[in-house]
Amino acid sequence: MSMSTNTSRAVQFVKSFGGPEALDLREVPVPDVGPGQIRVRVIAAGLNPMDWFMTSDADTAARFGLSLPCGFGNDYAGVVDEVGDGVGEFNVGDRVFGGAFSRSVADYVVVDAPGHIGKGGDAHRTPDGLDDRIAGALAIAGCTAAAALAIVNPGPSDTLLIGGAGGGVGVFAVQLARLAGARVIGTGSAVSADALRALGAEPVTYGESLADRLRELAPDGITAAMDLHGTDTIAVARELGVPDARMATIAAAVDGVTPANGANAAPGAIEKIARLAAEGRLRVPIAATFPVNEVRAAVELQAGRHVHGKVVIDL
Repeated sequence: MSMSTNTSRAVQFVKSFGGPEALDLREVPVPDVGPGQIRVRVIAAGLNPMDWFMTSDADTAARFGLSLPCGFGNDYAGVVDEVGDGVGEFNVGDRVFGGAFSRSVADYVVVDAPGHIGKGGDAHRTPDGLDDRIAGALAIAGCTAAAALAIVNPGPSDTLLIGGAGGGVGVFAVQLARLAGARVIGTGSAVSADALRALGAEPVTYGESLADRLRELAPDGITAAMDLHGTDTIAVARELGVPDARMATIAAAVDGVTPANGANAAPGAIEKIARLAAEGRLRVPIAATFPVNEVRAAVELQAGRHVHGKVVIDL
């Protein structure tokens, strides 16, 4: 689509919430910057399950405070394009990444500086040597993994079980736990085994008789667990004697187990992850990239839950 200088592209739900078919690429005014805010020209926007879960229907969207017309996506990376009054920490031209709540798949996002990953959005400096596509895939999954790890607090004496280890959050959780010195056993499908090994986890297939397979793999026992998919891993970990205090969930609630929320990640957690990625000590596999006009295909691929690594939209 051809644009004048005061319009830009944004992916939006216009008539209704729903699946990928409800998404449209629209021409919209370039957003204005208020005091304490920055405008970022987005270069890459990573997708997460949360993006399409929140916007799958009107009731769910309302629970997250979203209404039509509504943007799409949360993670972004790009370059500061304008700086609002009272912002001292960023300048035009700075490379930044962060979260922009349900509006990141767009040419421009306006976020609070430095901000918080919730509604107002946030921005962090992109370290030198870190590719925008990788920076644009860090915020939600990285913060969620950091929050879950803070609850479980794995160390060199731990054998940590991670359920759904091959997913977007799992990629970070596995590597951060390994960097903390823990042994990591990750559940996944048979086809995900090589991807899990590449991250440093010992793969085990989920499903029936998982407890038996784990007893064989870890005769000295499992000491901590994270369920990144539902509640099945928690049930098995309890069966193996893991105390509730050493467990976390991200996608379901279990009485007695602390749920992890990326919004509660410790200050500095996402900057640390970005530094590790820039140094090559943490690998962020990019499974596929799509131009913004193919956003529906990108969301379909991501929502299929069989992709190993991140799906990123190029703007």
